[in-house]
Amino acid sequence: MFLRCSRRVKDGKVHAYWNLVENRRLADGRVAQRQVLYLGEINASQREAWRKTVEVQEQGARRQVARFPAGSMPADDADAIGVRLSELRVARPRQWGACWLALDLWQQLELDSFWRARLRPSREGTPWLKVLKTLVTYRLIDPGSEWRLHRQWFDASAMADLLDSDFALAEKNTLYRCLDRLVEHKDELFKFLKRRWGELFGAQFDVLLYDLSSTYFESDVERGPEDLRQFGYSRDKRGDCRQVVIALIVTPEGFPLSYEVLAGNTADSTTLSDFLDRIERRYGRANRIWVMDRGIPTEESLAKMRAIGASYLVGTPKGRLTKLEQAFLGQPWARVREGVQVKRLATEEDVYVLAQSDARIDKERGMRRKRLRRYVDRLQALQGQALTRDQLLMKLGAARHEAGRAANLVQVTIPKANAKTASLEFELDRAKLRQVRRREGRYLLRTNLGAQEPERLWTFYIQLTEVEQAFKELKHDLAVRPIFHHSEDRIEAHIFVAFLAYCLQVTLKANLRPLAGGITPREVIAKFKTMQMVDVCVPTTDGRELMLSRYTQPEPEHRVLLQRLQLRLPEQPPPKIMASQARQQTPAATAV
Repeated sequence: MFLRCSRRVKDGKVHAYWNLVENRRLADGRVAQRQVLYLGEINASQREAWRKTVEVQEQGARRQVARFPAGSMPADDADAIGVRLSELRVARPRQWGACWLALDLWQQLELDSFWRARLRPSREGTPWLKVLKTLVTYRLIDPGSEWRLHRQWFDASAMADLLDSDFALAEKNTLYRCLDRLVEHKDELFKFLKRRWGELFGAQFDVLLYDLSSTYFESDVERGPEDLRQFGYSRDKRGDCRQVVIALIVTPEGFPLSYEVLAGNTADSTTLSDFLDRIERRYGRANRIWVMDRGIPTEESLAKMRAIGASYLVGTPKGRLTKLEQAFLGQPWARVREGVQVKRLATEEDVYVLAQSDARIDKERGMRRKRLRRYVDRLQALQGQALTRDQLLMKLGAARHEAGRAANLVQVTIPKANAKTASLEFELDRAKLRQVRRREGRYLLRTNLGAQEPERLWTFYIQLTEVEQAFKELKHDLAVRPIFHHSEDRIEAHIFVAFLAYCLQVTLKANLRPLAGGITPREVIAKFKTMQMVDVCVPTTDGRELMLSRYTQPEPEHRVLLQRLQLRLPEQPPPKIMASQARQQTPAATAV
């Protein structure tokens, strides 16, 4: 294996991206190269650490193993048994590596110490803690319904071997009853994880990123007004489905601090005040910096934050830019980084920061031009068609809907109701176009952090991408949607299990962050999924059977990841001697 660099020129700057590559000798003598791991952009010290790891693995890859020739076994060894190698068989291949990795992440967070007193075994002996581990591991590795876990996944995994249990963990009713025991411990879990991430990674919770998303249900059953499942604004483009809203708070590093499940018709602007109260009751009052997108804060909630001494940095609707545009003209631009500039404007109440991004200008301008060109082409096509006034209005409405805001840049004259012909006239509104061009790529921020530099405020705000990434991972990687549960308690428990799985994933991400920015948790999990466990069964000469459960030896990419993550595989399970079971012949049925 070796490190290979590929360079790319972007925006006039050369970027170097690194990959871990291995050579494979083919049958015809040629050498083929396979990408083992994408590392992304790494600094010199990280690059040197990866090189040393590869060298160590390459030196230890080939090792001579001592073997006893046939018939050389000492005859007087009381512990020795004879085996029939010609009857050897391999049974029950199952996924082991990713399950082991998930349980190792669980141990890193010391979640056993939290749950052991809260999920005690039942009087019938049901090990609820092991059931929860199974649910969370399943959600992290191969998410799906509890029914699928019961029917397929558990037998295809090595969870029974790793947890020293059996199929009792995956009984259908056991899985559902475990969900009923979880949500009541949510607040205590938030406090525990906050402390644990601080101990492991030095996580700070002074800057909090707040955002909302939704997840839908594949059901059209009527619900009462008190039910959480309601129709509302769908971020998933599924306005035909009922949904619930999830409000989430994370740190700039992606560590989740808290979440709440709200009714599907909850307006974004009504959620902030309750969350402020919850966070203060849970963690005490502190001068935290709240970062939010526009649409969440209202004037009342911002006034409440100022009254309790909280700091905020929020996005602001562009309508406010119209009022402040003249005041901003006299302020100088400050360069934050290449292609990004900011202006600062202090008022009696707050400080406003106007940001301008060259990349965002190009993106928004390209989208606007594309929509406007398509809209104008459609209007020209309508001019050449013989339509009634009603037909023209219907086609015009469809064209405006497709064009979006670009339709406001064109003035369309619609024929009167008593007109003999239904032709339309249109003209580009150049005054509006000039105003839109001036504002493309610009966005306005508002804060009460008057002492902070605008460059630092802008840096705080762009960290909102972390909470967006958290929702992306919950929805795509952990498949929190759609939800098929029928009771509200189990709906919340479903989201709670997905939250626990996200906690394991964000812990893995924090472990990977100092190694290389290009390695994602999903890629690491996919690599470890290839490590299987099998049962090697060998009949003995005395009529019994020797069974060895063995996980496959790690490949080079596994060894490199284990070395860099400082993980150590467990010992192989000890062999078992099973009594031979004679095959029972079923007597043939007698014809009557």
